[in-house]
Amino acid sequence: MSDWVFVSKSQTFFPYNAVPYYMKLPCLLPTTVVGSFPCVKGGFSLFDPYKKAVKFAVAEQIRAGVDIISDGQVRADMVQAFVSKLPGISGSSVVGKIGAAGKPITVADTKYALTQTKQVKGILTGPCTLAYALQINTPQYRNKEEVALDLAHALHAEAVHLANAGCSIIQVDEPILSTGAMSVDTAKKCLSVIFDGIKTPSCVHTCGILDAVASEWTKLPVDILDFEYAVSPENLETLSKYDLHGKKIGCGCVKSSDQKVETVEEIEAAMYACIDVFGKENILFDPDCGLRMHTPEGAYQKLSNMCEAVRRVREAL
Repeated sequence: MSDWVFVSKSQTFFPYNAVPYYMKLPCLLPTTVVGSFPCVKGGFSLFDPYKKAVKFAVAEQIRAGVDIISDGQVRADMVQAFVSKLPGISGSSVVGKIGAAGKPITVADTKYALTQTKQVKGILTGPCTLAYALQINTPQYRNKEEVALDLAHALHAEAVHLANAGCSIIQVDEPILSTGAMSVDTAKKCLSVIFDGIKTPSCVHTCGILDAVASEWTKLPVDILDFEYAVSPENLETLSKYDLHGKKIGCGCVKSSDQKVETVEEIEAAMYACIDVFGKENILFDPDCGLRMHTPEGAYQKLSNMCEAVRRVREAL
């Protein structure tokens, strides 16, 4: 069971699948990850060549002091990890009616992570991002918006599996939204499908500069909005202009796109800037995006410095 607490918004009407609760975070300024960690294979396993990589990613996040970890997302890139398991998709092409996977895709690794710590984030690549990466080679679909909606139905099954496994958060990665290549309105419909009936706290992560989509992005039907700040500091000013409708905010405070490891003091400064805008009760801190392309040592040090920075900030508040 999750340690997260929800406070009901009594006597208030919410439209279908709007955010129905104000969230209380499990601790002050919890640290988390966007998802991926460097894949470090080793040894030999006839049945699972990624077993060691999963264990290593989980152990390194815990060693760094991360409060809410992931399974490391070490098995494949963020698109193929999901579409390769779904009926109706072959390679990077949609060739028929898209359906749910025959069995859970990510749950085994998530369950392993849950044996090591209580707070684990389940992660799905979002249907808009997946749809944008796919080519349509069937008359079954007229456009990528239709593909995205069927992908959302397929991912709903995975979200149910993750919720039942005991995840603390289920995050949907939608980096495509900041580009305008897929509409935020389509994402809103897809997120309502994915999280329909699921009580586990929900999150959407979007990379990039948000000014063109912020007015609608801030209204997405999730509990947590996660954005990159370290490499795109202008996002902080942009988001400060909007009502966040009781949502919590995940603030990227170390750069995923830069191999240089930030000092603890640099990360502290980023954290205080976010706290000034959103308030200490409303924030989670994480890297801007996944750390898959970093060295294992560099990824660990970024997370470790982030956790040390938040420890200092907590003590000072």
